[in-house]
Amino acid sequence: MNYQADNKGFYGKFGGAYIPELLRRNIDELENAYLDILESEDFKTEFARLLNNYVGRPTPLTFANNLSAKYQTQVYLKREDLNHTGAHKINNTIGQILVAKRLGKKRIIAETGAGQHGVATATVCALFGLECVVHMGALDVERQAPNVARMKMLGATVIPSTSGNQTLKDATNEAIRDWIANPHSFYLIGSVVGPHPYPDMVSRLQSIISEEIKEQLNKEQGNPNPNYVVACVGGGSNAAGAFYHFLDEKEVELIAVEAAGKGIDSSETAATITIGSTGFIHGSKTLLMQDDDGQIIEPYSISAGLDYPGVGPIHAHLAETGRVNYISATDDDALNSAKVLALNEGIIPALESAHALTALDKIQFKKDDIVVVIVSGRGDKDMETYMNNL
Repeated sequence: MNYQADNKGFYGKFGGAYIPELLRRNIDELENAYLDILESEDFKTEFARLLNNYVGRPTPLTFANNLSAKYQTQVYLKREDLNHTGAHKINNTIGQILVAKRLGKKRIIAETGAGQHGVATATVCALFGLECVVHMGALDVERQAPNVARMKMLGATVIPSTSGNQTLKDATNEAIRDWIANPHSFYLIGSVVGPHPYPDMVSRLQSIISEEIKEQLNKEQGNPNPNYVVACVGGGSNAAGAFYHFLDEKEVELIAVEAAGKGIDSSETAATITIGSTGFIHGSKTLLMQDDDGQIIEPYSISAGLDYPGVGPIHAHLAETGRVNYISATDDDALNSAKVLALNEGIIPALESAHALTALDKIQFKKDDIVVVIVSGRGDKDMETYMNNL
């Protein structure tokens, strides 16, 4: 089974580039250049240098003594929360800004939900002296105020999106409109979504997560492969990166946790793979939440980074082939798991990461299993939500 994108950007039947003609030139420019750039020695050298000396990689793979005792298994935490800017998003923005620089772009467009991608984009734009425009749902601007302040301090222009339910989907719509109106810009997308080549490019850049896990486990356990890798999934970039180097390792079970919101059957959910169907969103054929007429159903999650009505096409393919086990967690599940991690290990996770941690309650692991859970971001941005709900 092939889990990588083909030369037209399809993962099985999902993916592709379904875009307006006005974007064709932009996409063709990127598609024709991205692999040559990513595979060039000068890119690899600069990317590695920045990941090591600016981002702070490799991130630790922490053995969680207390969680291991509580759940009667061997729990390791991959600490993406310890990256500069506090999440895995910086891996992708460092890589894409280097691509943009090589394409001669001076103005960067981004979308953001929880704000972590916006912060990471604003960070690399400040580092390289480029103009930064971040589109963010108006609701997310309110509930992620600390990240909005960080973006502005880093020099970004934050534009609230007031259409729809004013969250990530709507911010993405506005970012695409901006790119159409300003084709000289570079759209620095935040997840494994959108038209080809974005899902493939972002997966490759985030694959540093699984690359490090294999190296760290081999050193720690004498075996690069755990029994399980667990990650949350909204659009799905941290999960794509965490799974990337394990996809062909059949003995490694891969688990992705999506946001059930107030419940799968509540109509207030973001569990795309659980209840979604095949359709088109933001230039890609994938699974999404839609009604019988093909109109997008507005998602809901307490987590601003997981309330996206679609999922990256790589995840749609991995779900269809059965390579990854997709489960879901409610708001209450995630809040409880965040509290358990904080009280047992002294780590406050992002609400997104808290969804991944719920797998420890939902799956009966064996005592000798090695379970790697991706802590994709830190919880600073979610403290008001935690205080209001715990």
